[in-house]
Amino acid sequence: MTSRHWRNPLRDDRDKRLPRIAGPSGLVIFGVTGDLSRKKLMPAIYDLANRKLLPPGFALTGFARRDWADQDFSKVVYEAVREHSRTPFREDVWRQLSEGLRFVSGSFDDDQAFDDLVTTVADLDRVRGTGGNHAFYLSVPPSAFPTVCRQLARSGLSAQNPEQWRRVVIEKPFGHDLESAQELNKIVNEVFPEESVFRIDHYLGKETVQNILALRFANQLFEPLWNAHYVDHVQITMAEDIGLGGRAGYYDGIGAARDVIQNHLLQLLALTAMEEPVSFHPRALRTEKIKVLAATKPWEPFSETTARGQYTGGWQGGQLVPGLLEEGGFAKDSTTETYAAMTMQVNTRRWAGVPFYLRTGKRLGRRVTEIAIVFKRAPHLPFDSTSTDELGENALVIRVQPDEGVTMRFGSKVPGTSMQIRDVTMDFGYGHAFTEDSPEAYERLLLDVLLGEPSLFPVNEEVELSWRILDPVLRYWEKEGSPEPYRAGSWGPESADRMMARTGRHWRRP
Repeated sequence: MTSRHWRNPLRDDRDKRLPRIAGPSGLVIFGVTGDLSRKKLMPAIYDLANRKLLPPGFALTGFARRDWADQDFSKVVYEAVREHSRTPFREDVWRQLSEGLRFVSGSFDDDQAFDDLVTTVADLDRVRGTGGNHAFYLSVPPSAFPTVCRQLARSGLSAQNPEQWRRVVIEKPFGHDLESAQELNKIVNEVFPEESVFRIDHYLGKETVQNILALRFANQLFEPLWNAHYVDHVQITMAEDIGLGGRAGYYDGIGAARDVIQNHLLQLLALTAMEEPVSFHPRALRTEKIKVLAATKPWEPFSETTARGQYTGGWQGGQLVPGLLEEGGFAKDSTTETYAAMTMQVNTRRWAGVPFYLRTGKRLGRRVTEIAIVFKRAPHLPFDSTSTDELGENALVIRVQPDEGVTMRFGSKVPGTSMQIRDVTMDFGYGHAFTEDSPEAYERLLLDVLLGEPSLFPVNEEVELSWRILDPVLRYWEKEGSPEPYRAGSWGPESADRMMARTGRHWRRP
């Protein structure tokens, strides 16, 4: 056996199949009565406990303006777990988890409520052994961030020392433009150092998103082609088939670009376009992502390289659905866009001249998120022109959701006596290749918070760079009046198709 394959039997290698387990810790959720908490956070906590990734004494504390006792909160968590958890319900797991449930009633500007929270946390340290290690999850509107952060500082809950940690978790949106993001970052960093701030982008917790790094850097097959010499363009799509009924309070005035492109899609662009990091240490990953975002800007003129739309009523999934202006809570003259598309350029040697097309929308043809690397056509095709009529561009498609996997599209001969070339696909699906179910994104991200593992969380520099990229387009749109209508169930406004057609390209129809 050659030395490169020899393994020292005395070396204590850690079994990489064994997951990391959180140490003594607790989580406090502000805004615990909201949909995010009920549908995602509470079930994720239970699923982590069920997978034995939480310490036996883990504690979950809810904070909200409800007149609840601990047992009332326990019932709410129980119902959320039974309805939304991914793993099977086990009575022994629930019993152990429920012993660490606490509830504190109060508003965010209520000093006494935060003083009660101090007492609750101290009691959990004593009876549950949480060791002074607590994360504070701000599942609240951004307007409430300053108040909660100041209360955490006033009460001493944010205080750090070498023997314990305190962390804060922030949900998007991280501001509504560069100026507000900078102000928000300043407020948070006055209370928590940057290494203790975890900005949640749940897309970065998806297995398929993390697989972008594995696909690129663990395989010699793709990386030599991953550049402007071979790639014609990149399409990054996040399409949803649902409307915005019931979400007017959050979405009206925000719009699709702020809601999705500023965070999810620009993060996917950064992972797709970044150079190979020197390691997978969080600092090395962030360095390469920041380089890409600093080199990225929207392609001009915006009248030709961007598109925005707003869905109208139509048939979708066999039923008649209302347009945005008929949805409850939206103003009849709302100019909030529900579809946004834009062309980005990454000004690096690797990607010079390659357009990155980003699009997102509500009430589109189907729910899908994907990254499509579309390659240039072969410079010479030694076939009759009629032989390749049905041949498109080669493409590598990373499917983020719902059918997680990777598809390769390439040309192949059609069986028969004549030389006819047609596109075929080669498919990898997570569900077929692995027996393990992929954990929900919030499972991975909440565990990383408790472990202090920041790789999948954007730092403030990434957030601010993303706003620098997006702000010029938003300012242009504000001067242009209303978004273009598009029919529910379609793939967006006609201007989005014209945006692609001007360079001889077209959107993929997933």
